[in-house]
Amino acid sequence: MIKTAVVGATGYVGEELVRLLSAHPQAEIPYLTSHSNAGQKYSEIYRSFNHIISDTCIEENLEELAQKVDLIFIALPHGIACKKINKNILEKAKVIDLGADFRIKSKQVYEEWYKTEHKSTELLEEAVYGLSEWKRERVKNARLVANPGCYTTCSILSLLPVVKEGLIDTETIVIDAKSGVTGAGKSLSPGTHFTECNESVKAYKIASHRHTPEIEQELSEFVQKEIKLTFTPSLIPIQRGILANCYAKLVDKSIKYEDVREIFLKYYGKEYFIRIMEKDNYPETRWVRNSNFYDVGFKVDARTGNLVVAGAIDNLVKGASGQAIQNMNIMFGFDEKTGLESVPACL
Repeated sequence: MIKTAVVGATGYVGEELVRLLSAHPQAEIPYLTSHSNAGQKYSEIYRSFNHIISDTCIEENLEELAQKVDLIFIALPHGIACKKINKNILEKAKVIDLGADFRIKSKQVYEEWYKTEHKSTELLEEAVYGLSEWKRERVKNARLVANPGCYTTCSILSLLPVVKEGLIDTETIVIDAKSGVTGAGKSLSPGTHFTECNESVKAYKIASHRHTPEIEQELSEFVQKEIKLTFTPSLIPIQRGILANCYAKLVDKSIKYEDVREIFLKYYGKEYFIRIMEKDNYPETRWVRNSNFYDVGFKVDARTGNLVVAGAIDNLVKGASGQAIQNMNIMFGFDEKTGLESVPACL
C-alpha cells in the first residue's frame, strides 16, 4: 500500500481522484486538503461518500505532507503548484500535478499563454509529461509528473500515430473539440451557469486556448520539427466528456482506410485503455463516460484527400484523474489498469 494526499480534493478533478482512489486496492488517501472547506467532513461536501470516507478536509501544507505520504496529487488551478513545489519536497515524495504548471517546457511560452510568472523553472526540465501510453518509460522513474490537459489528451492521442508515421501534412492540422461543462472547473462563472449553456453550443477562446501550445509541443517532439495548428474548442450542454474531431491533408491521396488502421493498430493495438473502432463507426462521449477509456475512429475522405480522426474521452477521468492514477500505477510498479477497470456508465 502507498499513502497519497489529494491537494484540492473538493474541486471536480479532486473529487474524481478521491472517488477512484477510494476503490484502489494499492493506495490509501489519509490526507484530503481544501482551503475553502477546511475543517469540514468530506462526506458532508460530497454525500456520495457517506460511510465510505470519514476524513475531514485540512489546510494544505506540502512540506508536512511530503514527510507523511509517498505521493501528492495536486488538483489546483494553474499558477499555484509552481509556487509550492520544490526539490526538497520531491526528495521526500513524488508529485503528480494535474494543473498546467509543468506541462509546457518553455518558461516563455507558459507565461505568454497563462499570463502569470512561473516560479519553479528549475523543475521544468525534470518534469515528465504524463501521457501514459506514450511516455510510460519516463513516467516509471519520475519524481514529478505533469498530467496532461483534457483537450490535449484526446487531441494528441488522436494525431500522434499519423503524425509520427508521416501520413499527414502537419501544416494543415485543424482540431475541432467539444467539451462538457465540468471542463471549466468548479469555480463560478457566468458562462457556465445552467441558463447560459443549456440548449446552446458555443465556440470559445478561438485561436487562443491555453491547450494549444501543449498539443503543439508534444506533436513537435515526435517529428523533431515545429508544428503549428488550429484548435477550436466548444462548450456543449453536457456534464462531462470530450469529442475531438481532427482534420488534416493526407500526404498521398492513395492512402486508404486500411493503411491508417494498420498504423493505429501498430501503436495502440495492445493498449488496454485505447479502443479502436471498426470501420464507419465513430466515438460517442457516452461510451466512455466515467471511464479511463479513449475511443477512436477515423475516415479517409478520398474526395478531398483529407483524414478525419475522431476521439472521445471523459474529461474528468482519462482527461484528468484517471490518467493521473494510471501514471501513479506506472510510477509505483502496479498493473497499469489497477483501480481503473470499471466499465463506462453510458446512461
